[in-house]
Amino acid sequence: MAWTMTTKPTRRAPAIAFVAAIFAGSFLLFLVQPMVARMALPKLGGAPSVWNSAMLVYQALLLGGYGYAHLLGRLSPRAQGGVHLGLLLLAALWLPIGLIATDPPADAQPAIWVPWLLGMSIGPLFFAVSAQAPLLQRWYATASGGRDPYALYAASNLGSFGGLIAYPLLVEPLLAVQAQRWLWSAGYALVVLLVAACAWMLPRNAARIAARPTSPAPSRATVARWVLLAFVASGLMLAATTYITTDIVAMPLLWVIPLGLYLLSFSIAFASNRAAADIITRISPIIVLLFGGIMVSGLESRAYLNAILALVLLFAVSVALHSAMYRARPEPDRLTGFYLAMSLGGALGGVFAALVAPIVFDWTWEYPLLILLAGLLVPQELLIEPIARRWQSTAQHGRIMTLAVALAMLLLVIAALSGTGGLGDGANRAVVFAVIAGLGLVALGHRVAYMIVLVGTLTIFGGFNSLMLSLDGQARTRSYFGVYTVRQNATERQLAHGTTVHGTELLGSAQRETMPTTYYVAGSGIGQAMQAAPGLYGPHARIGVVGLGAGTLACYARPGQKWRIFEIDPAIAQIARTRFGYLRRCLPDAEIVIGDARLAIAAQPSATLDLLALDAFSSDAVPMHLMTREAFRGYARVLAPNGLLLVHISNRFIDLAPVVAANARVDGWQARAFVYRPGPVRREGETVSAWIALSHDRAALAALVRGNPGWAPLTARPGFAPWTDDHSSILPLLK
Repeated sequence: MAWTMTTKPTRRAPAIAFVAAIFAGSFLLFLVQPMVARMALPKLGGAPSVWNSAMLVYQALLLGGYGYAHLLGRLSPRAQGGVHLGLLLLAALWLPIGLIATDPPADAQPAIWVPWLLGMSIGPLFFAVSAQAPLLQRWYATASGGRDPYALYAASNLGSFGGLIAYPLLVEPLLAVQAQRWLWSAGYALVVLLVAACAWMLPRNAARIAARPTSPAPSRATVARWVLLAFVASGLMLAATTYITTDIVAMPLLWVIPLGLYLLSFSIAFASNRAAADIITRISPIIVLLFGGIMVSGLESRAYLNAILALVLLFAVSVALHSAMYRARPEPDRLTGFYLAMSLGGALGGVFAALVAPIVFDWTWEYPLLILLAGLLVPQELLIEPIARRWQSTAQHGRIMTLAVALAMLLLVIAALSGTGGLGDGANRAVVFAVIAGLGLVALGHRVAYMIVLVGTLTIFGGFNSLMLSLDGQARTRSYFGVYTVRQNATERQLAHGTTVHGTELLGSAQRETMPTTYYVAGSGIGQAMQAAPGLYGPHARIGVVGLGAGTLACYARPGQKWRIFEIDPAIAQIARTRFGYLRRCLPDAEIVIGDARLAIAAQPSATLDLLALDAFSSDAVPMHLMTREAFRGYARVLAPNGLLLVHISNRFIDLAPVVAANARVDGWQARAFVYRPGPVRREGETVSAWIALSHDRAALAALVRGNPGWAPLTARPGFAPWTDDHSSILPLLK
């Protein structure tokens, strides 16, 4: 790639200096993303949408930084260096990095509050550092005599990937938040020095170097294609993040993996050695076809396998789309415009996945839509020679092949969706999957036929059922905090978030419809506590519940008791009041406090509750900020001196008992754990549950557990420190 300059630079800059500056800046830039999200947990909660909102802020700031780098190209290189160093020094006024000292109002809209808080806290620093990848690449091309700078973008994304992975694996487990802030600030000072060194290498005869590009400008269609390719990859990254964190836990360890793979795909796609990028690009259409349907349908009993397949799909698509961008890249003198278009596409993908989709769709429809767009855009080629000859022989043969593929796919869709059983057992699913794979190999390389197979696949594996639920109008509700599905048959009605059931109401009689079920049955830990409350605290016991769900616990309410329910999502309150009968029949005048429970409890007067049930879940995981030492001190403050705290720790992925035990040990809680297991003949609506009861009053706890040997002492794990707002890690707790 040639780049003509009016004057050759006076010296040639060593690439290592620019690689170090770009790598360090990108490392720092993407280290701060999970770090600040971690700092925000106590203020904002742990829903996956909080991370997506944070990502939207980062993408907007990145777009601004790339726009600034593009506009700075109108100045001479030496002037660019001076201006950018001035900006870096000005942004240093926001050090040490951290959140501004303000709490959200009780009625704050998270979709607005989260971007505002993050933008005000780290906006200037992120903006200044984000401009460096394109800016320093252009400086390198200037200082090196016109060498191709695009390979340096691989170093940029390797740095970004390293920063993301370093946070959950090293920084978060080893350092408290305060130490993290100062470490990042020291890294920022190093980046300023490296940028100054690069600016010093710019040619001194800068006034005679042409500031304006001399290569032909890309067409509007080319720019639009850059934006579209970046849009799909970015949107799919956020959609995959939501998909993965819904069923495990919203935490930096999982947040960073999709983003890290997305960034790593740039390093492969923009590398000088094209072998890896070409191989992945070649197989990506097959991966889209085979994994796309699985991602839409989900394997409810295999959440980790779901996560792995979703990550493989994201990585393959990202490499393929970014490789297509690389092949369409402009001359280096138009480099910043290219990156600006890429950043614009990324920001638009963030807007679509984080803002538009939750408002427009009742389900995560953005995921299959982006999979379809990926199938439409990933490069394809015919792989099997005999089939390729049939496609390429004549136009008429091509039309016949397309029609045959369409007819075969239509028959398969009808066969797979016919009857009440749908796909039926695993054997039937395997046959359907094998037929789809065969049709995909036939269609590969012919875009129309391939898209017919892909649409049919998504329809079979979940798309049709999801469409029926959406057309129902009442079966699904989507909010900022997740997608909730209400399923009903002749005997029961269930509320699910992701693949996790959050309440089951039995149907058929007044007795059945007021019977606590699932984790809340009479024999469970919370069931025993609710039944003991009148004896412990009298007829006017004050009961608090964190997490409403379907409202099941309301049917333990007794006349004279005062109940207060803390629920973060107004959509859940609406579902519990209108779709389920627990509140309507058992506690029609329930006081429901909308907002993050930790902030809402902090606003309550001291000693105003006798029993508090902590039952807040984001799909299958308790939000981390509700399990810290500071949070438990808040629970102790709002409880009476002899009050009881019941903590629900049922979880498929994380052992939360050591967290509660550590809090109990350091703050003087008496604690007992109870695991309820249904008997040999499981009664309807029962399920396994694990609860921990805590109190600062030994007598109150003894009264609860008396007569039931199932309550066991809670043993602290040796060496495990309690979680705090300043330091926590779930790595030691993964099952």
